Amino acid sequence: MDATIYHNPRCTTSRNALAKLRDGGVDPRVVKYLDTGWTREQLSEMFTAAGLTPAQAARKREKLYKELNLADASDDEVLDAMVAHPVLVERPFVVTEKGTRLARPIGRLDEIL
Repeated sequence: MDATIYHNPRCTTSRNALAKLRDGGVDPRVVKYLDTGWTREQLSEMFTAAGLTPAQAARKREKLYKELNLADASDDEVLDAMVAHPVLVERPFVVTEKGTRLARPIGRLDEIL
C-alpha cells in the first residue's frame, strides 16, 4: 500500500502513527512538513479529502494561533497562516489510496489502512 505521512518527529502522536503504519507492513513516504512547508493548494486539497475545514485542522493550542487571532479568522485567513507558518497544521495527516485522515486519535488510521 502506498501511503504518505506528514510527520513531525517531535510529536508523540506523529511518531506513534508512523510506527503503526510500519508495524502494519506499510513503508510510507515521510514528509517532514516543518522542513518542506505547504502550498495553499496542497493544504486545501488535503483538508477537503479529510473532510475538514482549515479551522478544524489548525493547532489551536499553538501559541502562534492565539498571537495571530486565528480563532476569529476566516478559513482563507487560517489557510494563509498555515502556509506561512506550517506549525499551525495539526498532525499527523496520513494519505493512502483509501483516503486522507488526520490521525488524531491514532485509531483514525484504521479507516484508511
